[in-house]
Amino acid sequence: TVETLSGVKTLRLHTENGLVKTVTVDMGAPELTPDKIPVSIPGCAEPVIREYPIQISGHDQQEYSITCVSMGNPHGIVYVDDVQQIDIEKIGPLFENHPWFPERINTEFIHVDDRKNIQMRVWERGSGETLACGTGACASAVACVINGLTDNEITVHLLGGDLQICYDQGKNTVYMTGPAETVCTGEIEI
Repeated sequence: TVETLSGVKTLRLHTENGLVKTVTVDMGAPELTPDKIPVSIPGCAEPVIREYPIQISGHDQQEYSITCVSMGNPHGIVYVDDVQQIDIEKIGPLFENHPWFPERINTEFIHVDDRKNIQMRVWERGSGETLACGTGACASAVACVINGLTDNEITVHLLGGDLQICYDQGKNTVYMTGPAETVCTGEIEI
């Protein structure tokens, strides 16, 4: 197990030739209740914010639709035609700081390739665009499933690599599997 800010996570290590190749993490239950995400849309009484229209002013005045999910932190999933064409440096902060999100929001821009694959870019609140986001990949998978766009087990293709996500609706739990890779090594004198 690993203790994180959003709770204790259970890990399952998958080895090959004595080395850990992939790790599966029980990411817990997704939260879909608006006030627990939190998201506060004036005049909205929806029990789940699914493909809800949102106007982003200050960019292209385009109306988007957003699905909101918390995996211990707030996420807004926005479906787009091509994730590579999004001007994420301009539109990311506009979603992050939109007045509907009292704690700001991480925004995942996704394109559904088919029932088993999605492309994703992420704008993380306070950080900007990142190469990957585990909770964002999980939230995106949940959004795709509840919107009927994908199967329960999908591959999320991110700039930093691929993650396999399984949303077990029966247990209301999300499992994330990804590679275990050395990112860097070094020494420090104390």
